[in-house]
Amino acid sequence: MPKSAKQCAAMRDEMRARILRESLRYFARNGFAGTRVADLARGIGIAQGTIYRYFDSKEDLFASVRELVANGEDVRDLKLLARLPLPAKAKVRRLSSTVLARLADNELFAASVVLNTQIMLEEEPGADGRPAPYRSELYALTARIVEQGQREGSVAAGDPLKLADYFWGVAYLYALKRLFTAGYAMIDAADLERTLLKGAR
Repeated sequence: MPKSAKQCAAMRDEMRARILRESLRYFARNGFAGTRVADLARGIGIAQGTIYRYFDSKEDLFASVRELVANGEDVRDLKLLARLPLPAKAKVRRLSSTVLARLADNELFAASVVLNTQIMLEEEPGADGRPAPYRSELYALTARIVEQGQREGSVAAGDPLKLADYFWGVAYLYALKRLFTAGYAMIDAADLERTLLKGAR
């Protein structure tokens, strides 16, 4: 029995989403220059032409992957966390445990952290000379929690953006381990908390 137009559209949407998910993983592991569409298609288990049905070029595919990464759950969740009426210490603990749990359980989240960091590091500094990560929403939201904690006396002194950089730098390191290392030892939430909290054990 032929498929309905609705079923065909759903199948196309699912294939596009699958290509994006697998491409995210592949670009994170190999970078833009190291990614060949033929290898990517073989890794996904589809014909190379199938990718070109959905994306005009490798550049178009990469742009779509970048958009997916930029609009990730991590930023949405962090926006919500930053607004909650909680002490900063509780926010840091919740953020640390969430990030590490997602790194351990979700390879796509690890790929997203790696690729997002690589993209930011490749961008030119802004007019004010600040590196791209310091202009990102992820860092700005983390810095807001840091500033709250500094006012409350629970977070270490220092430039909030540099402390945010330290926190996400550790997360990036463990995201790399998740993607590239077999049998890696994951830190626990208390270890990640120590990047920000005073006297964390």
